[in-house]
Amino acid sequence: MKYSDFIGEVQHRLELDSQGAAVRATRVVLTTLGERLGEGEADDLASPLPQEIGRFLREAESEQRFSYPEFVERVAERAGVEEADAAYYAQAIVELVAESEPGTEIEQVRDQLPEEFEPLFEFVGAEATPW
Repeated sequence: MKYSDFIGEVQHRLELDSQGAAVRATRVVLTTLGERLGEGEADDLASPLPQEIGRFLREAESEQRFSYPEFVERVAERAGVEEADAAYYAQAIVELVAESEPGTEIEQVRDQLPEEFEPLFEFVGAEATPW
């Protein structure tokens, strides 16, 4: 998937007004996820993504330990949105990343995170909307 396609799909799924807002949402979600993952797992998840998207995962200070509620709180604060919107942003972007992955990389991420992170993967594997 090309960078412009990925960002366009984020803009569409999150019903954002601009591509700039879609880039910010993507950066916030993936940077925060990258902070929670181990460095190797963040690199693996980033590798099939467009370079401009994957860097958000790669450049995060990895292996931080925080809960799912704190994950959502960080996303909300960084994105300037309510926590319910932040949780939805994260779910939608993780779903799009999963759709972009050629193999089971998203399942390895899922396995690395504590069970309390399951809401993050709510839409992964659900019937995808064709675009």
